[in-house]
Formats: sequence, structure tokens, C-alpha cells
Amino acid sequence: MRTTARVVALSLLAFGMFLYPQEVLSSAGGGLTLWWRFVLPALLPFFILSELLMATGFVHFLGVLLESFMRPVFRLPGQAAFVVAMGYTSGFPMGAVLTARLRQAGEITREEGERLLAFTNNPSPGFMFGAVASGMLGKPTLGILLASSVYVANLIVGILFRFYRCTPGTKRPTRFPSFKRAWQEMKNAQSKDNRAFGQILGDAIQRSTTTVLMVAGFMAFFSVILQLLNIWHITSFLATLIHGVIPVIPSSVWHAFFNGLFEMTLGCQGTIHALPILNQQVALLVLLMGWSGLSVFAQVAGFISGTDIRFYPFVIARTLQGLIALGLSQLFLLIAEVPTTALPIQIPNTSILMWNTWHLSSLVFIGIMTVLLTLALIRHPIR
Repeated sequence: MRTTARVVALSLLAFGMFLYPQEVLSSAGGGLTLWWRFVLPALLPFFILSELLMATGFVHFLGVLLESFMRPVFRLPGQAAFVVAMGYTSGFPMGAVLTARLRQAGEITREEGERLLAFTNNPSPGFMFGAVASGMLGKPTLGILLASSVYVANLIVGILFRFYRCTPGTKRPTRFPSFKRAWQEMKNAQSKDNRAFGQILGDAIQRSTTTVLMVAGFMAFFSVILQLLNIWHITSFLATLIHGVIPVIPSSVWHAFFNGLFEMTLGCQGTIHALPILNQQVALLVLLMGWSGLSVFAQVAGFISGTDIRFYPFVIARTLQGLIALGLSQLFLLIAEVPTTALPIQIPNTSILMWNTWHLSSLVFIGIMTVLLTLALIRHPIR
């Protein structure tokens, strides 16, 4: 039955691509343009950096220092802190890529990989501050509220998932952080890799380029799928159908919601046009950013396909994060006493988005690593 459904769906997709070649070309081009302008420069350097840091043993060094914090709070090894920091810094799908790498290297168990995957995939700070707050809402300061809602919700999901598949007798002893032991772990990791630095750099660039090209393919493919769904009025039909059941919410809002279920960016754009009041806009925006979209789901599924990590915990985590972020955003709006009048729709400035991506990503990475190290030292001072 599943195979039949898959064949029918792919046949309809192929039929639509032949029937609407111009629309397919335009939508694929739009997805690739978005990738070229914002995703490629934002992700590729961080992919290369993460590959180099893992190859040089920095992750093992960090793991020793942060074990005393990560193990009791998230029930994860210290190496997972690097994935957390990079996931918050670079956005989708960095968390999935690094989680898969740690699992393939045997640094984490299957259950630990599923816990880690659940809360290390977020929109990048550049997207939330630049594209959404500055470009779509026209108010850059709202980026703080959006990012706080999404990131705090994600941390709550991480803490909740510490109880995921936790069986009695699986608790591991927490070791005190030690610079000497951390340095020794890093040297041991380096001794296992006999490649020269030039080869390490070349392999890092090659692997990172392949990964970021996969992201481009996913973005273009799902842009085409969503365009065909809109041409065939499937999203409009679903929106009208749900509106008939819940008439309080306009069909235009449901249309933006269903678009966001497939592709986060398009859903966020539709939200600004569909809702007139700021708190409603923020609520749907953080819900969609917490959910992330089926396009991101496909990317994550593709990157973990070479491991034994199960996919369904990730779906549960994304649902939880979207709902928790929605509630937190309304709470933060009340605390901050932000006016709920609608804001003018503005066209994003490319240079602003690029500056925000680099500047904010660097600040987020430094900030997260500082906080994690500080909390680890407060719990167990270095010996």
C-alpha cells in the first residue's frame, strides 16, 4: 500500500512538472536564489569549521569540560555541547549533520542521538533577526522576542527529552572537568587521524560542499512541490475545508499555515499578509519556525539516513517546540508590553541579512559556549 501511494504521488509530481514547466522553472529558481544568497554563505563556512574542529579533536576537548553539565541536564555526553552551539549558531540542518557524524563515529548512542537531534535544529539567528523581524515585520527589535521564544522553547524540549527512553540503571557517573584530561583526549583523537592538515582541510571542504549542495537540492525540490500544490489549489482547498470546521480563523490564515507546514519561509511570508494584528503574526511565525517545515524534515531525514537514529522523535520534538514557542511568544509580548498594531510590510535588504547572519551567528556561538562552560564550572570547578 505504501509503495503504491509513493508511486502515485511521484507520478502526479512528474505529470505536474511536465504540464507546468515554466512554473516549475520559476519556483526552482526561487528556491535556488534563496539558497545562493542566504543559505550558502551562512552555512558553508560553518560546515567547514565544524569538520575541522571535529577532525582536530576539539570536540573531545570540549566534551571533557562540559560533561558535568550536559550529562545531568540533558542526559547527553559533553561532546553534544558542540552540536548544541553549532545548531543554534548556523540553523538548519547543522544539528542533524553533526548529530549523524557523532553517531557514525560512535561518540553517542542511538537514544542519545535522538535526544540530541530533538533540540539542535533551529532557524538561524540571521533568519529570525534579518529576514523575519527586519524584512517581513519591519521592526528589527522584535527579533529578540522571536529568537527568545524559539530558543527557550527548544531548550525546554531538550530538558523534556532527557526523560526519553530513560531506563533504570542507565545513569552514567559524571566526571569532574579537567584541562589535563581534556587535552589528553584531544591528543588521543588527533593520534587516531594520520591525515596531514592539507588533506584534512581538503576533505572538510569536499564534505561540506556536498552537504550544502544537498540542502540546495532539497530547497529547490520542495519549492516545486509547494508551487504545484498551489497551482492545483490543494492548499487553498485544505484551508477552506478547515475554515469550515473552525470558522473563527480566516481561510487566508489557514492557507499561510499549510504553506508553512511545507516550507517555513513561504509560510512566514504568507503570515504577514494574512494577519493584521502583531501578536497574531508573532504567534503564527514562531509556531512555523518551531515546526520548521517538511522541507527541513526531508533534509534531516536525509542526513540521518546513514545511521540508526529514528525519525519520529524529531517530529514529536518539532511539534512540541512550535506549540511551546507560541505560548512563550504571547507571554513575552505581555511582559514587554509591545503594541499589537500591525506593522508595515517591507522588502528585506540583502546586505542587512548578510550582516546579521555573520554577526549574530558569531555572537550566538560565543555566547552559548560561554554560558555552557560557565554553568559547567559552577557545578564542578576544574581540577
